Amino acid sequence: MHKQRSYLDILYNYVSNSFSEVRKLPDFKITNIKSRWILDSRGNPTVETDVFVGKQMARAAVPSGASTGEAEAVELRDGGKDFLGKGVQKAVANVKNIIAPKIIGMDVTHQADIDKRMIELDGTSNKAKLGANAILSVSLATAQLAALLQNKPMYQYVYELARKKTRSNYLLPIPMSNVVNGGKHAGSQLAVQEFMILPVGAKTFPEAVKMIVEVYHNLKSIIGEKYGKSSVNVGDEGGFAPSISATNEALDVIISGIEKANYTPGLDFVLGIDAAASEFYKEEDQIYKIDGRNLEPEELVQYWLDLIEEYPIKTIEDPFEEDAFDSFALLTKKVRDVNIVTDDLTVTNVKRLQKAIDLKAGNTLLLKVNQIGTLTEALDAANLSAKNDFKVVVSHRSGETCDNTIADIAAGLSTGFIKTGAPCRSDRNSKYNQLLRIWEELGAKAAYPKNFESWKEYL
Repeated sequence: MHKQRSYLDILYNYVSNSFSEVRKLPDFKITNIKSRWILDSRGNPTVETDVFVGKQMARAAVPSGASTGEAEAVELRDGGKDFLGKGVQKAVANVKNIIAPKIIGMDVTHQADIDKRMIELDGTSNKAKLGANAILSVSLATAQLAALLQNKPMYQYVYELARKKTRSNYLLPIPMSNVVNGGKHAGSQLAVQEFMILPVGAKTFPEAVKMIVEVYHNLKSIIGEKYGKSSVNVGDEGGFAPSISATNEALDVIISGIEKANYTPGLDFVLGIDAAASEFYKEEDQIYKIDGRNLEPEELVQYWLDLIEEYPIKTIEDPFEEDAFDSFALLTKKVRDVNIVTDDLTVTNVKRLQKAIDLKAGNTLLLKVNQIGTLTEALDAANLSAKNDFKVVVSHRSGETCDNTIADIAAGLSTGFIKTGAPCRSDRNSKYNQLLRIWEELGAKAAYPKNFESWKEYL
């Protein structure tokens, strides 16, 4: 009897402890969702949402673009007089009254299920009913909270969501830093929207940031001396907006800034362009108006080829209007070792991306989470790109907030590139600063790209 009682005691204790452990398992069910409007970097309202599990909370704010593709998911605005029509009270109300009641109670770690439910609640192909800004605010806050509750850094959680596996080492991105603005980002006569520098000669991410800052400040002094003090005013993304009207002139000034900072163009830095060509395309005449010239699509192909020949340009974004798949394919065929980046052409949408892949129209995706409206769909686009040898550039928008989620997305996906503006303005620097923290946290587990193809090692 004594042995039997001992056995029963042991069994009782085991079962009791097991139930105790079950009771200690965390409850990941969403308990509350709050939403509001805040101001973005342009002083326009945008949507910010808090998602709660008990007392634990995570927050996300949604950016906004200036030059947007027609096929992008809809950013819901109020219209009317308030904020000159740019209010987002409808989107905020949609979070509170439509999304929250259907999401509260769901497991915060079930990202795909939550995003799918919101897509179904919207019921349109472009999120026009609820607004991509409403949906994305919940999607990103959900992911942030899931990472927090599982004691994982956001970049690790992003990688696991995208790849369905774990990893310990990460590739931090080459920053594509916008140093001169034109087009809709500046209001000048310069047709090309962005001119960027890429510190390919850096050995670490902190060194890359240091190099960018040094060039940026040297460029500021050159522009100030050449074009006057008012010319060092900055555009939406922190780049300078001098009175320049020709592409070559802007590139020459940037080369001077690189050299004044004691770096070598083509070795320490290469150049990038975001043409945003839809903004200078004249649909009625089917011509592109750039540098005071009217160019037909074939002539614009040659225009870009001539620039690539003359300058160390390694990335050109949206060199043609947003439906010009044939022109993208022609330029892609004619270049070597140059990223032909699709932004308005593919809008982070897997259907348009698949068409671009099939037609070989471009070779690099610009990934913007607010173009598609959920984190899950953005990661699907990244995975489709990776499977088809398409590079991925994780990107900010011209109207930004200090939300730095895209820094974690760039580190988590390890695609090797991030586009997040000049080292100027807190809304831009928040992304650089987050990546510096990630670099410090990872230590020897963080790598900086050796070349433009380094991302293939981190799939």
